[in-house]
Amino acid sequence: MGIRNWYEAKVMPRLITCACSQGQVMKRRAAVVPLARGDVFELGCGGGINHAFYDPGAITSYAGIDPHAVLLDSAREAAQAMGWVADLRQGRGEAIPFIDSSFDCVVCTFTLCSVDDPAQVMRELRRILRPGGQALFLEHGRAPDDGVRGWQERIEPVWKRLAGGCHLTRPIAGAWQGAGFAVETLGQGYTPKAPRFAGWMEWGIARKSA
Repeated sequence: MGIRNWYEAKVMPRLITCACSQGQVMKRRAAVVPLARGDVFELGCGGGINHAFYDPGAITSYAGIDPHAVLLDSAREAAQAMGWVADLRQGRGEAIPFIDSSFDCVVCTFTLCSVDDPAQVMRELRRILRPGGQALFLEHGRAPDDGVRGWQERIEPVWKRLAGGCHLTRPIAGAWQGAGFAVETLGQGYTPKAPRFAGWMEWGIARKSA
């Protein structure tokens, strides 16, 4: 195993889990994840970070995918601790291994920044959602301020290599709207104490038309 493969398999997943479970980030998760209802699918479920915020009484079933085997093991442990029978599979958002109209709710937190093809992923999320279903999103991405965006564009090529393909400049709510979802923005802003180039976040509900 070369150094790059070793880093991507062993180090990078743990760094991402650590970064995505900081205090301010967890506060944002607490505002989004408890809204999940019914049959729930989580895109990028690895690590099981969101499990602490789900309302077990509102969840009928839980499924998810993640490309990283190490993170999936942690997610399975977290689901077991919740007493859930969870269908967690290794996979990517561009080809979600579930049939059409399988879920009432999708949960997507800090995932769309690192997928290869965001437009295809959103088509897949629309496909697996039932009519009237909703996607709960919490993402970091393209900042509204010119100065910050300039730094994002300069830093992004190196950042992607260190952070598992994570992009700094992808739009958030606008991307959901462009994919045909009706978006209700619940919040947005820079994360306190985080570098501004990586700290712009938006969170909300993206609804599939009935």
